[in-house]
Amino acid sequence: MFIKKILLTGFAAAAMVTARAQITPMIFTIAADKIKAHIEPNMYGIFFEDINMAADGGVYAELVKNRSFEFNSPLAAWTERLKGGGKGSIEVVDRTAERPENAHIIKVNVNATTGYFGLSNEGFRGMGIKKDERYSFSVNARKPGTGPITMLIELHNAKGAVIGTGRLTPTATQWKKYAVKFTATATEDKASLYVWLKGTGAIDLDMISLFPEHTWKNRPAGLRADLVQKLADMKPGFLRFPGGCIVEGRDLANRYQWKKSIGDIDKRETIINRWNMEFKHRPTPDYYQTFGLGFMEYFMTAEDIGASPLPILNCGMACQFNTGQLVPVDQLDPYVQDALDLIEFANGGPDTKWGKLRTDLGHPKPFNLKMMGVGNEQWGEQYIERWKIFTKAIKDKYPYIKIISSVGPFAAGEEFTRLDKFFRAQHADILDEHYYQSPKWFFDNAKRYDNYDRNGPKIFAGEYAAQSVGGGSPENKNNWDCALSEAAFMTGLERNADVVHMASYAPLFAHVDAWQWRPDLIWFDNLRSYGSPSYYVQQLFSLNKGTDVVPLLQKGEMVSGKDGYYATASIDKGTNELIIKFVNSGATAQPVKFNIEGGKSYGKTATVITLRSADKAAENSLAAPTAISPVKSLINVDGKAVNVTVEPLTFKVIRLKAVGM
Repeated sequence: MFIKKILLTGFAAAAMVTARAQITPMIFTIAADKIKAHIEPNMYGIFFEDINMAADGGVYAELVKNRSFEFNSPLAAWTERLKGGGKGSIEVVDRTAERPENAHIIKVNVNATTGYFGLSNEGFRGMGIKKDERYSFSVNARKPGTGPITMLIELHNAKGAVIGTGRLTPTATQWKKYAVKFTATATEDKASLYVWLKGTGAIDLDMISLFPEHTWKNRPAGLRADLVQKLADMKPGFLRFPGGCIVEGRDLANRYQWKKSIGDIDKRETIINRWNMEFKHRPTPDYYQTFGLGFMEYFMTAEDIGASPLPILNCGMACQFNTGQLVPVDQLDPYVQDALDLIEFANGGPDTKWGKLRTDLGHPKPFNLKMMGVGNEQWGEQYIERWKIFTKAIKDKYPYIKIISSVGPFAAGEEFTRLDKFFRAQHADILDEHYYQSPKWFFDNAKRYDNYDRNGPKIFAGEYAAQSVGGGSPENKNNWDCALSEAAFMTGLERNADVVHMASYAPLFAHVDAWQWRPDLIWFDNLRSYGSPSYYVQQLFSLNKGTDVVPLLQKGEMVSGKDGYYATASIDKGTNELIIKFVNSGATAQPVKFNIEGGKSYGKTATVITLRSADKAAENSLAAPTAISPVKSLINVDGKAVNVTVEPLTFKVIRLKAVGM
C-alpha cells in the first residue's frame, strides 16, 4: 500500500507539473524599433480570371446568355415560344462579310394578330431577379417591312408566373437600339426572360440584353455590385487581369486580345471560353466570353477599389498545356505593339492615339499603369527568346514599367530553376511564382523566402491556394485547414517583404452551379455570395499589413513552424500601431507573451481579431456565409507586454496603439 501511495503521489505531482507547463506562456520578443523590411503598399492584391463563370454569368451583370447569337450554336440558351394562337419562325442570318465581329442576327417572322410568338432565354443557370429592383431591357432591332410589331417583355419565375413586364414598339427600318425599364414584383434565383412579338411581318433582332439598374456604382450595363463590393472590402493593393490561362488561349486564335475588348459592346467579338471543355469532370459547353467585362472595365474597377492595375499580355505563345502554338519570332511585332499600345492607352495623353481613345471612352485621367506581365506560366527557351524581345521594346520606350516575368507553373523543378537562374542573370524586375499545393506544403514552406537573394529580382506570388485533395481536383474543399495553412505561409511572405513584393490567391470567383476549378476565394449564385475562409485570411493580411516588418523572435529564432506556431510583426507608421500576426496550427491552446522592445509606450488595451474553427474540415456556404469569419475583441496590455491565449487551429491579429510619442 505504501509503495502504491508513493506511486500515486508521484503521478499526481507529475500531473501538476504538466498542468503548470501547459499554462506557462510561451515568450516571444518583438524589436519594434528595428525595421527589418519595408512592406510594399500594394503587397496583397487580387487576381481575376474568367474561370468558374466569373465574368459572364458572374461579376458582369448581364442576365441574358448568348445575347448576340454568337455561340457555336447560334440559338443556344434560346427557345421558341407560342402563346394564345400566335405563330412564327426564327431564322439565323449570317452577316460575316458585313460584321465579322458580330456575325449573326436573327430574323423573326411573326404571324400573331391574335396571341404572341416569341422566344425565351434561360440565363446563366437561371436569372437572379430581386423584388422591387428595376431592370433595363434593350435590343438592337430593325423592321424592314410594313405593319406594326409590338414587343412584350416578361420575366418568369421558375414556376412560370410573370414577375415583371415591359413593352416596346420597334419602328425603324435601319438598326436602332430600343430600351425599356420595368420593376420586378418578386425575387427569384432561377428566372427566365420572355420576348413576345405581336403583329404580322418580319423583324431583325440582335443584342438582346437585360441588366439590373443597380450595378456597381450604378453604371449602366455594369458589374454586379455585391461581388465587386467583396473585392473592395479586401482593400487590395493590385488587380491582376485578365488571367491566367485566358491570356494564352488553347490556341492563339482563342487568346485574349485587349483591343477587341474595348469600345462599343456590340463590336466586341464573342469567343469560346478556354475553360469551356478543359476538364472532363466539369464540361461547360455554354461558357463563352462576350468581353462586356473588358480592359476598360478592368482598369476602372481597379481604380474604383484603390488597386494598381496589373495587366498580363500574351507573348506569342498559346497555353503549353494545350496546343503550345507559337508565333514565329519574325512575326511577333503585332504582339509587341499590343503591349506598347496598352501602355499608351493606360497612360497616354489625349494627343496620343490610344490615350485619345481612353479619353473618348469617358476617362481622360490616365490609369497610372506601372507594371505589366509578359506571358502567363510560360517556360522553356521559346519563352526566354520572346521575353527578351518584349522586354527590350517595353523598356526602350517606357523604362519605368516593371516587367512581371513567369517562372513557369510550378514551385520547383528543372524549368523553374532554369528560368529563375536566367532572370536573375538578366536582373529582371519581378518573378511570378505559382503554387497549388497541399496544406502541408504551405505549412512547411513558410521559410521559403528566408534565404532568397535580397538583392535579386523581387517575387510576385501570383497564384496560390492550398489544395485539400490535389491540384485541380473537383473534390478540393475551401476548408479551414487550407485557409490556416495559407495564413501560416503568408507570415513567411510578410516576414520577407524585402523579397516578396506582391501576392494574390487564385482563382477569385466561382459560380456554385457552374464551376470548373476549386478551391476559390469567393462563391456565388445568381443572387447571393460569400467569402471562403481563405477570403478572410487574405482580407486580414491586406487590412493589417502595416508599413514595415520588425523582428518577432522566440529565443533568437524566427517563428516559422516550430511547435506549430507561425508569426510576423509589423509597424504601421501611418496609424502609429504595432501589428502582430500569429498562427497556432496545433491541437491545443497556447498562452503566449509578447515582450515589446523599443522606445515607444502603448495604450492599455489592444484590439484582437480572431479567425478560427475547431474543425479543420469546416467551410463557409451560402446557408452559413460567415461560419468562419473574423471576431473582434479587446485585451489588456501590461506596459510593454501582451499576454493572450491563442486557441488551437487559430489565426490572430493583434493591434496595439503607441501613445505618448
